[in-house]
Amino acid sequence: MHPNLSFEQAPPISVPYRFFVTAPWFGVAAGLLLAWGGENALISRWAPSALAATHLLVAGFMLQAMCGALLQFVPVAAGGNVWRARQVALFVHPLLAAGAACLATAFLTAKSGFFIAAAATFATAITGYAGIVGLALQRTPGKGPTLMALRIAVTGLAITVGLGVTLATSLGTGAGLPVLEITQVHAAWGLGGWALVLLMGVSYYVVPMFQLTPPYPARLARSLPLALIAVLVLWSAQLGGTGAGWQQGVLLAGVALAGVYAVTTLVLQHRRRRKVADPTLYFFRGAMVLLVAVAVSSLWFGLDADLGGDRRAAIWIGLLAIPGVFVSAISGMLYKIVPFLNWLHLQSLGGPGQMPPNMREMISERAMMGHMWLHFSAVATLLASVIFPVLTRPGGLLFAAACAWLGVNLAGGVRAYLRFRKRMTAAATA
Repeated sequence: MHPNLSFEQAPPISVPYRFFVTAPWFGVAAGLLLAWGGENALISRWAPSALAATHLLVAGFMLQAMCGALLQFVPVAAGGNVWRARQVALFVHPLLAAGAACLATAFLTAKSGFFIAAAATFATAITGYAGIVGLALQRTPGKGPTLMALRIAVTGLAITVGLGVTLATSLGTGAGLPVLEITQVHAAWGLGGWALVLLMGVSYYVVPMFQLTPPYPARLARSLPLALIAVLVLWSAQLGGTGAGWQQGVLLAGVALAGVYAVTTLVLQHRRRRKVADPTLYFFRGAMVLLVAVAVSSLWFGLDADLGGDRRAAIWIGLLAIPGVFVSAISGMLYKIVPFLNWLHLQSLGGPGQMPPNMREMISERAMMGHMWLHFSAVATLLASVIFPVLTRPGGLLFAAACAWLGVNLAGGVRAYLRFRKRMTAAATA
């Protein structure tokens, strides 16, 4: 076990779990929406169904899972004291769920009231969340690349939501803002400054811990998040009217940094001490392979103007990045986090001679493997639908089924915790 874990600061298990068990069902909704839209769902990145499905994943699935994980990770792994974590979760969790639902509805119906409601809901939730979690990260005396990346990621979350609230308010009120440019910057900060930097910071800690790999090279671990933020600041300069050539160079620099992180992770996984693989390793390895594919595809599109100008290029990159990289990585992380949290909280209940069950008993490995195969089949089908649109409907249905399987598996993990807790409490009382 990692020597620097602060178990005594762990929040109640209900704090992260309310986010975790909610997240997959936004993925189900996104998949069903793509299936309902059929061949026209992904005809363009600006299609209403594409925008709605994208935000169901990034503002629903990803934001729920990542915010819940941070409320657990910051106090236990980073040593930050999150103020009133239970109350924060009770306040933020329903607001995030309502905000994602309002935003998806707004894109589908183009009704201004839903855009305004989504903007107000996200502004309220993330202002409180980022402020409390950011303060905990600033006050902790810890050091290292993980803590630095977490601080940057929370800042990236605040910037992402600030830009998103600006866009939603503009769409709801008809204000004459440069929507296209703000959207480009908003998407870059969301996927790069928030999601990717957070993934980097967490992986610096949990990949060596759970996958028994060598640690990330210290200099690389420190420099990657800082370099990525520098790229995002330069990318944001397009709001001031920089040229397309400048933007293209900055974009390629950003995806190259993402590729370096992915390749480094794959090399470390190849050098792990224990060669036995499990579904969580496969999920994370698949995410890194797809992140390399994002980098290679972006470089290719940048060099080939005709291919890069095709409307399908942005859809291809989006499918690789969101369902491919982030949903895969989050799924793998959840399959490690939930059994570990079960074991951690059950351990505190055990009396003399009582040991908590093995983590492998929390969620069946067979169930995790089944979900993994279905998930990557869904991602492959959705990628193929970029070329063969007739596959959009089966791809959406497969993705919805995979997310539902994840939701059932996580619910099973929660039931296992309750079952073992009841059994151990009864034994201790007897």
